[in-house]
Amino acid sequence: MGLVLFPGDDDTSSPDVSWSYTGFGAFRRWLAQAEGFALDEMHGFDGQRPWNNVSTTLAPLLNHPDDDGPDLTPIQCAAILPRLQEIADQPQGGTTDPLLQRHIDDVRQLVVVLQLCIEKDVDLLFG
Repeated sequence: MGLVLFPGDDDTSSPDVSWSYTGFGAFRRWLAQAEGFALDEMHGFDGQRPWNNVSTTLAPLLNHPDDDGPDLTPIQCAAILPRLQEIADQPQGGTTDPLLQRHIDDVRQLVVVLQLCIEKDVDLLFG
């Protein structure tokens, strides 16, 4: 069982991105690290640090329940997209680390899904 992020356009052929719950947790920890903080320190992730103490446009994605909670609006998708594109475009120096490569691939897939949500003016759904 896992998690799928997909556009709420009712089109089953639209792109999506999926993880196991463990994989999504690792992905979000990696994104938080790229933003300069540890996800495990944050409120809701076994930590006490409040979310208003970090400055990241990725907060709606990072501070989201795995399979419940509100969908992300097209406006939230548009706010998240530029930072994810920056992360996806960072040179990796020919890394052979399979986990890092998986995270980069996941970011690139998520960028495609977010772009579609923005273009079609639909929410990003967590399912």
